Amino acid sequence: MAKVRALTGNHAVSEAMRQIDPDVVACYPITPQTELMQKFADFYADGLVRTELICVESEHSAMSASVGASAAGARVMTATAANGLALMWEIVYIAASTRLPITMTVVNRALSAPINIHCDHSDSMGCRDTGWIQLYAENSQEAYDHAIMAVRIAEHPDVLLPVMSMLDGFILSHTMERVEILEDEQVKAFIGDYTPLYPLLDVDNPVTYGPLDLQDYYFEHKRQQIGAMENARVVIPEIFAEYGNLSGREFDIFERYKSDDAEVILVCLGSTAGTAKVAIDELRAGGIKAGLVKLRVFRPFPHGELVEALSGARAIAVLDRSASFGAEGGPIHAEIRSALYGRTDIPVYDYIYGLGGRNIFVDDIKNVINLALEGKAGEMNYIGVR
Repeated sequence: MAKVRALTGNHAVSEAMRQIDPDVVACYPITPQTELMQKFADFYADGLVRTELICVESEHSAMSASVGASAAGARVMTATAANGLALMWEIVYIAASTRLPITMTVVNRALSAPINIHCDHSDSMGCRDTGWIQLYAENSQEAYDHAIMAVRIAEHPDVLLPVMSMLDGFILSHTMERVEILEDEQVKAFIGDYTPLYPLLDVDNPVTYGPLDLQDYYFEHKRQQIGAMENARVVIPEIFAEYGNLSGREFDIFERYKSDDAEVILVCLGSTAGTAKVAIDELRAGGIKAGLVKLRVFRPFPHGELVEALSGARAIAVLDRSASFGAEGGPIHAEIRSALYGRTDIPVYDYIYGLGGRNIFVDDIKNVINLALEGKAGEMNYIGVR
C-alpha cells in the first residue's frame, strides 16, 4: 500500500534515494538542490541507508567520484543544479561515454551571469547532447517516480547510459505537495540488485576505463552510444509500463491532454504543464479546441511519436524555458520543427518564457494558444519580457 506524504520536491527525491539505498552517493550543495542532499545525509546519519556518502569539494569532484565508483561496480546517485552542473561539464560527458549507469537529479536553475538562483532550463538543456537520458517532472510525484525508474533505465543491459531527472527549482523543489510513496520493499523489488557488467575491481577479469581512443576506434565508440540511446526508445516505455502497474500511475514518453481533437496543441515540459492544463480547460469551456502534449522524455527525443500526436492540429505552440542563443528558437522548438520537417506544413510558433524564474500565468498561456490559432504570432516570441 502506498503511503501519502506531504513533501517538497527535494524531499520526495531524497525519499526515493533512501528507498533505493545506492552503494555510493557523492554530494555537494548548491541552491536549490541543497536540501535534497541534506535530507539524504540525515538518512545516512540516522543509519537508514547503507550508502557510502562522499562529501566532495566541488561538483566537478562529485561527478568524478560518481564515475570512479560506478566504474568500480557500484550503484551511484548524485544531484546538482545550474552552475554546479556546468562545473561537472567535462565529467558529465565522460560518464556517458564510459557507459556508466549513474543517475542524477538536476533541480533546474538559471545559469549565471547575472547571478540568479531561480528556475529555467538553461542548465539541463545545455546538457541535452552529452549522451545522458533526460526526464522532466511536472510535479513532486513525478520527481519521486522518475528517480526510481531512472535506476532501472540506466542499468538496463541494452542501455547502460546515465539518466538525468529534472524538477523545476523552487517551483517544485521547495513546494510541498501530496506525494504517494511506495513501500520500501516494493521499490527494492522493482529496482532489484545491481550486477555491473565490467567492474573495474573484478581482478579476475581486468578491464580498462578511459584509454586513449584516437582515429582508430573513437568513431565506433560514439556509434555504440548512439545505438544505446536508440535502444532506450524501446526500454523506457517498457519500464514505464512496469512501474505504472506497480504504482497505479500511468507513464509514457509524453502525456497527451485533450489533444485528440485539438485545433491548436501546446508543447511544453516541467511544472508549466500543470498551469497549461488549467488554461486549456478554460479555453475548452469557451469553445476553443486546445490541447497539450507534455514531454516527459527529452532524450531520446520522441520524433516519430510526436509527429503522430501533433499531425491533426492547425497550429502548434511551443513553450521553451531556455534560450538557444543564435538559433532559430529554443531547444524544444528546434526539435519539434525537425521532427515535422518534410512530414507536415503545420505552423510551429515558439515562445521563450520564464527565464530566471519569471512567472507564467494561465492568461499568458491562453494568449499564446489564441495567437497561434489565429496565426498572429511570429516564429519566435517572448512572454512577459519588458
